[in-house]
Amino acid sequence: MAKIKFNNSNALFFNTLRNRVDEYFNEKKIAYTGNFQLYLKTGILLSILFVCYTILVFFTPESAWLSLGICAIMGLDMAAIGFNIMHDGAHGSYSSKKWVNDMMSYSLNMLGGSSFMWKLKHNINHHSYTNIEGMDDDIDIKPFIRVHLDQKGYWFNRFQHIYGLLLYGMTYLFWIFLNDFKKYFSRKISDFTPIRKMKTSEHIAFWLTKIGYVGLFLILPFYNAGVINTLIGYSVVVFVTGLVIAIVFQLAHVVEDAPFIDTHGEDTKIETEWAVHQINTTFNFATKNKMISWFLGGLNFQVEHHLFPKISHVHYPALNQILINTCKEFNINYNEFPSVSSALRSHLSHLKQIGSAA
Repeated sequence: MAKIKFNNSNALFFNTLRNRVDEYFNEKKIAYTGNFQLYLKTGILLSILFVCYTILVFFTPESAWLSLGICAIMGLDMAAIGFNIMHDGAHGSYSSKKWVNDMMSYSLNMLGGSSFMWKLKHNINHHSYTNIEGMDDDIDIKPFIRVHLDQKGYWFNRFQHIYGLLLYGMTYLFWIFLNDFKKYFSRKISDFTPIRKMKTSEHIAFWLTKIGYVGLFLILPFYNAGVINTLIGYSVVVFVTGLVIAIVFQLAHVVEDAPFIDTHGEDTKIETEWAVHQINTTFNFATKNKMISWFLGGLNFQVEHHLFPKISHVHYPALNQILINTCKEFNINYNEFPSVSSALRSHLSHLKQIGSAA
Protein backbone atom coordinates (compact mmCIF):
# COMPACT_ATOMS: atom_id res chain seq x y z
CA MET A 1 0.00 0.00 0.00
CA ALA A 2 1.32 3.40 -0.99
CA LYS A 3 1.95 5.79 1.89
CA ILE A 4 0.68 9.34 1.52
CA LYS A 5 1.92 11.95 3.97
CA PHE A 6 0.81 15.55 4.32
CA ASN A 7 3.00 18.39 5.56
CA ASN A 8 1.31 18.92 8.92
CA SER A 9 4.39 20.34 10.60
CA ASN A 10 2.68 23.74 10.89
CA ALA A 11 -1.06 23.09 11.11
CA LEU A 12 -1.85 26.54 12.49
CA PHE A 13 -4.86 27.01 10.21
CA PHE A 14 -6.64 23.82 11.23
CA ASN A 15 -5.77 24.23 14.90
CA THR A 16 -7.26 27.73 14.83
CA LEU A 17 -10.38 26.59 12.99
CA ARG A 18 -10.86 23.64 15.31
CA ASN A 19 -10.55 25.83 18.40
CA ARG A 20 -13.16 28.25 17.04
CA VAL A 21 -15.55 25.41 16.26
CA ASP A 22 -15.06 24.01 19.76
CA GLU A 23 -15.76 27.45 21.21
CA TYR A 24 -19.03 27.60 19.26
CA PHE A 25 -20.30 24.32 20.71
CA ASN A 26 -19.13 25.24 24.21
CA GLU A 27 -20.87 28.62 24.07
CA LYS A 28 -24.10 27.09 22.75
CA LYS A 29 -23.80 24.17 25.18
CA ILE A 30 -24.86 21.69 22.51
CA ALA A 31 -23.53 18.30 21.42
CA TYR A 32 -21.55 17.73 18.25
CA THR A 33 -23.92 14.92 17.27
CA GLY A 34 -27.49 14.92 15.97
CA ASN A 35 -30.50 16.47 17.67
CA PHE A 36 -34.29 16.37 17.48
CA GLN A 37 -34.15 17.89 14.02
CA LEU A 38 -32.21 14.85 12.78
CA TYR A 39 -34.36 12.34 14.65
CA LEU A 40 -37.54 13.86 13.18
CA LYS A 41 -36.03 13.74 9.69
CA THR A 42 -35.12 10.07 10.25
CA GLY A 43 -38.73 9.25 11.10
CA ILE A 44 -40.04 11.12 8.06
CA LEU A 45 -37.66 9.49 5.58
CA LEU A 46 -38.13 5.95 6.89
CA SER A 47 -41.90 6.42 6.94
CA ILE A 48 -41.89 7.54 3.30
CA LEU A 49 -39.90 4.45 2.33
CA PHE A 50 -42.31 2.17 4.21
CA VAL A 51 -45.40 3.79 2.67
CA CYS A 52 -44.00 3.73 -0.89
CA TYR A 53 -42.88 0.12 -0.60
CA THR A 54 -46.19 -1.01 0.92
CA ILE A 55 -48.27 0.69 -1.78
CA LEU A 56 -46.15 -0.62 -4.65
CA VAL A 57 -45.80 -4.20 -3.42
CA PHE A 58 -49.06 -4.91 -1.61
CA PHE A 59 -51.53 -2.37 -3.07
CA THR A 60 -50.15 -1.88 -6.59
CA PRO A 61 -52.01 1.03 -8.22
CA GLU A 62 -53.85 0.33 -11.46
CA SER A 63 -52.40 3.49 -12.98
CA ALA A 64 -48.94 2.84 -14.40
CA TRP A 65 -48.06 6.54 -14.20
CA LEU A 66 -49.00 6.68 -10.53
CA SER A 67 -46.85 3.63 -9.83
CA LEU A 68 -43.88 5.12 -11.69
CA GLY A 69 -44.31 8.38 -9.78
CA ILE A 70 -44.24 6.53 -6.47
CA CYS A 71 -41.14 4.64 -7.67
CA ALA A 72 -39.41 7.95 -8.41
CA ILE A 73 -40.34 9.28 -4.95
CA MET A 74 -39.03 6.07 -3.42
CA GLY A 75 -35.74 6.48 -5.29
CA LEU A 76 -35.36 10.05 -4.03
CA ASP A 77 -36.18 8.92 -0.51
CA MET A 78 -33.62 6.11 -0.60
CA ALA A 79 -30.95 8.60 -1.65
CA ALA A 80 -32.04 10.92 1.19
CA ILE A 81 -31.80 8.04 3.70
CA GLY A 82 -28.23 7.52 2.57
CA PHE A 83 -27.37 11.22 2.80
CA ASN A 84 -29.00 11.86 6.17
CA ILE A 85 -29.24 8.68 8.22
CA MET A 86 -26.59 6.28 6.97
CA HIS A 87 -23.96 8.94 6.36
CA ASP A 88 -24.10 10.46 9.85
CA GLY A 89 -24.34 7.01 11.42
CA ALA A 90 -21.33 5.64 9.51
CA HIS A 91 -19.24 8.66 10.54
CA GLY A 92 -20.29 8.32 14.18
CA SER A 93 -21.93 11.75 14.19
CA TYR A 94 -25.58 10.70 14.40
CA SER A 95 -25.46 10.01 18.14
CA SER A 96 -23.05 9.95 21.05
CA LYS A 97 -23.94 6.26 21.48
CA LYS A 98 -21.97 3.84 19.30
CA TRP A 99 -24.78 1.30 19.00
CA VAL A 100 -27.12 3.98 17.66
CA ASN A 101 -24.54 5.05 15.06
CA ASP A 102 -24.02 1.41 14.05
CA MET A 103 -27.77 0.89 13.71
CA MET A 104 -28.14 4.00 11.55
CA SER A 105 -25.20 2.96 9.35
CA TYR A 106 -26.93 -0.38 8.75
CA SER A 107 -29.68 1.50 6.92
CA LEU A 108 -27.29 1.10 3.97
CA ASN A 109 -27.48 -2.68 4.39
CA MET A 110 -31.27 -2.41 4.31
CA LEU A 111 -30.87 -0.76 0.91
CA GLY A 112 -28.50 -3.44 -0.39
CA GLY A 113 -25.09 -1.89 0.27
CA SER A 114 -22.38 -2.97 2.69
CA SER A 115 -21.77 -0.49 5.49
CA PHE A 116 -18.52 -2.34 6.22
CA MET A 117 -17.18 -1.71 2.70
CA TRP A 118 -18.53 1.83 2.62
CA LYS A 119 -16.82 2.85 5.85
CA LEU A 120 -13.47 1.66 4.50
CA LYS A 121 -13.76 3.25 1.06
CA HIS A 122 -15.39 6.50 2.19
CA ASN A 123 -14.48 7.22 5.82
CA ILE A 124 -10.85 6.18 5.44
CA ASN A 125 -9.80 6.41 1.79
CA HIS A 126 -11.97 9.24 0.49
CA HIS A 127 -11.70 11.46 3.55
CA SER A 128 -7.98 10.87 4.03
CA TYR A 129 -6.88 10.96 0.39
CA THR A 130 -9.42 13.16 -1.39
CA ASN A 131 -8.88 13.35 -5.17
CA ILE A 132 -5.72 11.24 -5.00
CA GLU A 133 -5.68 8.69 -7.83
CA GLY A 134 -5.56 5.05 -6.72
CA MET A 135 -6.50 5.93 -3.15
CA ASP A 136 -9.83 7.76 -3.41
CA ASP A 137 -12.30 5.15 -4.65
CA ASP A 138 -15.12 7.71 -4.77
CA ILE A 139 -13.56 9.31 -7.89
CA ASP A 140 -12.70 5.99 -9.54
CA ILE A 141 -15.26 5.61 -12.34
CA LYS A 142 -12.80 4.87 -15.12
CA PRO A 143 -12.70 3.89 -17.92
CA PHE A 144 -16.24 5.12 -18.64
CA ILE A 145 -15.67 8.51 -16.98
CA ARG A 146 -12.24 10.15 -17.08
CA VAL A 147 -12.03 12.72 -14.27
CA HIS A 148 -8.46 14.00 -14.65
CA LEU A 149 -5.69 14.10 -17.24
CA ASP A 150 -3.46 11.49 -15.59
CA GLN A 151 -6.09 8.83 -16.13
CA LYS A 152 -5.92 6.92 -19.41
CA GLY A 153 -8.23 8.38 -22.02
CA TYR A 154 -10.41 6.52 -24.51
CA TRP A 155 -12.18 7.75 -27.62
CA PHE A 156 -15.60 7.49 -25.99
CA ASN A 157 -14.56 9.82 -23.17
CA ARG A 158 -15.06 12.68 -25.65
CA PHE A 159 -18.79 12.16 -25.15
CA GLN A 160 -18.75 11.60 -21.39
CA HIS A 161 -20.38 14.96 -20.68
CA ILE A 162 -23.32 13.70 -22.74
CA TYR A 163 -23.72 10.12 -21.53
CA GLY A 164 -22.40 10.80 -18.01
CA LEU A 165 -25.76 11.48 -16.38
CA LEU A 166 -27.23 8.31 -17.89
CA LEU A 167 -24.30 6.33 -16.55
CA TYR A 168 -24.69 7.92 -13.12
CA GLY A 169 -28.21 6.52 -13.01
CA MET A 170 -26.72 3.02 -13.19
CA THR A 171 -24.15 3.50 -10.41
CA TYR A 172 -26.42 2.34 -7.59
CA LEU A 173 -27.13 -0.91 -9.45
CA PHE A 174 -23.39 -1.42 -10.05
CA TRP A 175 -22.66 -0.59 -6.42
CA ILE A 176 -25.07 -3.23 -5.06
CA PHE A 177 -24.46 -6.05 -7.51
CA LEU A 178 -20.90 -5.50 -8.74
CA ASN A 179 -18.63 -3.11 -6.85
CA ASP A 180 -19.23 -4.54 -3.37
CA PHE A 181 -18.56 -8.06 -4.67
CA LYS A 182 -15.46 -6.90 -6.55
CA LYS A 183 -14.05 -5.46 -3.33
CA TYR A 184 -15.11 -8.51 -1.33
CA PHE A 185 -13.41 -11.07 -3.57
CA SER A 186 -10.37 -8.99 -4.59
CA ARG A 187 -9.75 -8.01 -0.96
CA LYS A 188 -9.00 -4.45 -2.12
CA ILE A 189 -10.90 -1.23 -1.47
CA SER A 190 -8.96 0.69 -4.12
CA ASP A 191 -5.96 0.11 -6.38
CA PHE A 192 -3.46 0.50 -3.56
CA THR A 193 -5.53 -0.26 -0.46
CA PRO A 194 -6.12 -3.84 0.73
CA ILE A 195 -9.10 -4.71 2.94
CA ARG A 196 -8.25 -5.68 6.48
CA LYS A 197 -9.14 -9.22 7.51
CA MET A 198 -12.89 -9.47 7.95
CA LYS A 199 -14.43 -11.04 11.04
CA THR A 200 -16.81 -13.98 10.67
CA SER A 201 -19.70 -11.73 11.69
CA GLU A 202 -18.75 -9.26 8.94
CA HIS A 203 -18.77 -12.02 6.32
CA ILE A 204 -22.19 -13.17 7.51
CA ALA A 205 -23.56 -9.62 7.51
CA PHE A 206 -22.30 -9.09 3.97
CA TRP A 207 -24.06 -12.14 2.56
CA LEU A 208 -27.25 -11.71 4.59
CA THR A 209 -27.43 -8.14 3.27
CA LYS A 210 -27.23 -9.19 -0.35
CA ILE A 211 -29.65 -12.11 0.01
CA GLY A 212 -32.10 -10.09 2.09
CA TYR A 213 -32.05 -7.20 -0.38
CA VAL A 214 -32.83 -9.45 -3.35
CA GLY A 215 -35.65 -11.06 -1.40
CA LEU A 216 -37.15 -7.76 -0.23
CA PHE A 217 -36.81 -5.66 -3.38
CA LEU A 218 -37.09 -8.30 -6.11
CA ILE A 219 -38.43 -11.73 -5.08
CA LEU A 220 -41.35 -10.51 -2.93
CA PRO A 221 -42.38 -7.83 -5.46
CA PHE A 222 -42.15 -10.46 -8.23
CA TYR A 223 -44.68 -12.55 -6.35
CA ASN A 224 -47.09 -9.74 -5.41
CA ALA A 225 -46.81 -7.21 -8.25
CA GLY A 226 -45.60 -9.34 -11.16
CA VAL A 227 -42.20 -9.77 -12.77
CA ILE A 228 -42.54 -7.16 -15.54
CA ASN A 229 -44.08 -4.53 -13.26
CA THR A 230 -41.36 -5.14 -10.70
CA LEU A 231 -38.51 -4.90 -13.18
CA ILE A 232 -39.85 -1.63 -14.61
CA GLY A 233 -40.54 -0.12 -11.20
CA TYR A 234 -37.24 -1.33 -9.75
CA SER A 235 -35.36 0.19 -12.71
CA VAL A 236 -36.92 3.59 -11.98
CA VAL A 237 -36.11 3.36 -8.27
CA VAL A 238 -32.44 2.43 -8.72
CA PHE A 239 -31.93 4.89 -11.58
CA VAL A 240 -33.25 7.84 -9.57
CA THR A 241 -31.29 6.78 -6.48
CA GLY A 242 -28.05 6.30 -8.40
CA LEU A 243 -28.40 9.53 -10.36
CA VAL A 244 -28.98 11.68 -7.27
CA ILE A 245 -26.23 10.05 -5.20
CA ALA A 246 -23.65 10.23 -7.98
CA ILE A 247 -24.38 13.84 -8.88
CA VAL A 248 -24.14 15.02 -5.27
CA PHE A 249 -20.74 13.43 -4.74
CA GLN A 250 -19.42 14.57 -8.13
CA LEU A 251 -20.43 18.20 -7.57
CA ALA A 252 -18.26 18.32 -4.46
CA HIS A 253 -15.00 17.10 -6.01
CA VAL A 254 -15.14 16.65 -9.79
CA VAL A 255 -15.57 20.19 -11.08
CA GLU A 256 -13.51 22.85 -12.85
CA ASP A 257 -10.43 24.01 -10.89
CA ALA A 258 -10.56 20.99 -8.55
CA PRO A 259 -7.00 19.57 -8.34
CA PHE A 260 -6.21 15.86 -8.66
CA ILE A 261 -3.01 14.10 -7.65
CA ASP A 262 -1.61 10.91 -9.16
CA THR A 263 1.15 9.33 -7.06
CA HIS A 264 1.44 6.37 -9.46
CA GLY A 265 1.23 4.07 -6.46
CA GLU A 266 4.42 5.42 -4.91
CA ASP A 267 5.00 6.78 -1.42
CA THR A 268 4.39 10.52 -1.64
CA LYS A 269 4.64 13.56 0.63
CA ILE A 270 2.14 16.29 -0.25
CA GLU A 271 3.47 19.75 0.53
CA THR A 272 0.30 21.12 2.11
CA GLU A 273 -1.31 20.37 5.41
CA TRP A 274 -4.16 17.87 5.32
CA ALA A 275 -6.88 20.42 6.11
CA VAL A 276 -5.77 22.77 3.34
CA HIS A 277 -5.71 19.84 0.90
CA GLN A 278 -9.32 19.11 1.85
CA ILE A 279 -10.36 22.71 1.17
CA ASN A 280 -8.49 22.79 -2.14
CA THR A 281 -10.14 19.61 -3.43
CA THR A 282 -13.65 20.15 -2.03
CA PHE A 283 -16.42 22.50 -3.17
CA ASN A 284 -19.57 23.59 -1.35
CA PHE A 285 -22.74 24.38 -3.30
CA ALA A 286 -26.19 25.87 -2.67
CA THR A 287 -25.48 26.45 1.03
CA LYS A 288 -28.18 29.12 1.26
CA ASN A 289 -30.89 26.77 -0.03
CA LYS A 290 -32.52 25.27 3.07
CA MET A 291 -34.58 22.75 1.12
CA ILE A 292 -31.49 21.39 -0.65
CA SER A 293 -29.58 21.29 2.64
CA TRP A 294 -32.42 19.36 4.32
CA PHE A 295 -32.66 16.79 1.52
CA LEU A 296 -28.89 16.32 1.05
CA GLY A 297 -28.11 15.89 4.72
CA GLY A 298 -25.74 18.85 4.61
CA LEU A 299 -23.60 17.27 1.89
CA ASN A 300 -23.74 20.57 0.02
CA PHE A 301 -21.59 21.75 2.97
CA GLN A 302 -18.95 19.30 1.83
CA VAL A 303 -15.97 21.33 3.08
CA GLU A 304 -17.29 21.39 6.64
CA HIS A 305 -18.02 17.70 6.42
CA HIS A 306 -14.52 16.81 5.26
CA LEU A 307 -12.90 18.84 7.99
CA PHE A 308 -15.28 17.72 10.76
CA PRO A 309 -16.82 14.35 9.81
CA LYS A 310 -17.59 13.57 13.47
CA ILE A 311 -19.93 16.57 13.67
CA SER A 312 -23.51 15.98 12.55
CA HIS A 313 -24.64 17.69 9.37
CA VAL A 314 -27.39 19.58 11.24
CA HIS A 315 -24.65 21.92 12.56
CA TYR A 316 -22.92 22.66 9.24
CA PRO A 317 -24.81 25.89 8.39
CA ALA A 318 -23.68 27.38 11.69
CA LEU A 319 -20.06 26.34 11.08
CA ASN A 320 -19.99 27.76 7.55
CA GLN A 321 -19.33 31.38 8.53
CA ILE A 322 -16.63 30.31 11.00
CA LEU A 323 -14.93 28.44 8.17
CA ILE A 324 -15.22 31.33 5.69
CA ASN A 325 -13.83 33.87 8.16
CA THR A 326 -10.89 31.63 9.11
CA CYS A 327 -10.07 30.94 5.46
CA LYS A 328 -10.00 34.68 4.76
CA GLU A 329 -7.73 35.26 7.74
CA PHE A 330 -5.23 32.65 6.51
CA ASN A 331 -5.58 33.63 2.83
CA ILE A 332 -6.94 30.22 1.87
CA ASN A 333 -9.33 30.00 -1.06
CA TYR A 334 -12.77 28.76 0.01
CA ASN A 335 -14.67 27.16 -2.89
CA GLU A 336 -18.43 27.39 -3.30
CA PHE A 337 -20.99 27.36 -6.10
CA PRO A 338 -24.11 29.46 -5.41
CA SER A 339 -26.54 26.83 -6.72
CA VAL A 340 -26.90 23.20 -7.74
CA SER A 341 -27.26 24.22 -11.39
CA SER A 342 -24.01 26.23 -11.41
CA ALA A 343 -22.14 23.32 -9.80
CA LEU A 344 -23.65 20.89 -12.31
CA ARG A 345 -22.61 23.11 -15.23
CA SER A 346 -19.07 23.19 -13.90
CA HIS A 347 -19.05 19.40 -13.49
CA LEU A 348 -20.25 18.78 -17.05
CA SER A 349 -17.82 21.38 -18.38
CA HIS A 350 -15.01 19.62 -16.55
CA LEU A 351 -16.04 16.25 -18.02
CA LYS A 352 -16.10 17.76 -21.51
CA GLN A 353 -12.67 19.35 -21.09
CA ILE A 354 -11.02 16.21 -19.73
CA GLY A 355 -12.82 13.94 -22.19
CA SER A 356 -11.85 16.08 -25.19
CA ALA A 357 -8.19 15.67 -24.25
CA ALA A 358 -8.47 11.87 -24.51
